[in-house]
Amino acid sequence: MQRRTRLQRELSLLAAEPPPGISCWHSGHGAGELRAQILGGADTPYEKGIFNLEIIVPERYPFEPPKIRFLTPIYHPNIDSAGRICLDVLKLPPKGAWRPSLSISTLLSSIQLLMAEPNPDDPLMADISSEYKYNKQLFLLRAREWTERHAGQGRAPEPLEEKSTQGERSPSSESSGQKRKGSNISRKEKKSCPDS
Repeated sequence: MQRRTRLQRELSLLAAEPPPGISCWHSGHGAGELRAQILGGADTPYEKGIFNLEIIVPERYPFEPPKIRFLTPIYHPNIDSAGRICLDVLKLPPKGAWRPSLSISTLLSSIQLLMAEPNPDDPLMADISSEYKYNKQLFLLRAREWTERHAGQGRAPEPLEEKSTQGERSPSSESSGQKRKGSNISRKEKKSCPDS
């Protein structure tokens, strides 16, 4: 009951006064299933990109954070090949910073900020993080290429596969002959960001 009331209020506010470059709506599948879009920020490698996200709101919301993941592939040190996001506000304390006073709008704004300002010291993708730290020009080039290929305006969205297996290529990367860096790194080599 509390989840439904809170979600209705939050979605009404998001529709009336959305943060710049962010939209969110019910997906039509279930009461706690939402979709969102974030526009890539100006002066970032994600500029002019449209990124789709899936939001699963748990029954215990707002006492438990929603699970959010990118459906649009993105080249980012804090977002893995399955779209999972390493961000403290998406996790419960003591490892995370989720509080019931936070809203979906706040979370989406935080993700938009993370896109503009990656945190290479807490990566999900160690190789992309290293590239960001030590070869930023190459990172920016690859991130722009991914944005044009997967999130370019006027293109049909290319959702990530529901279940990615290690070393498996997505159809879009097979056709270009390029595989997402880090997709075949073992769990031990990746710095794991605790699941939300």
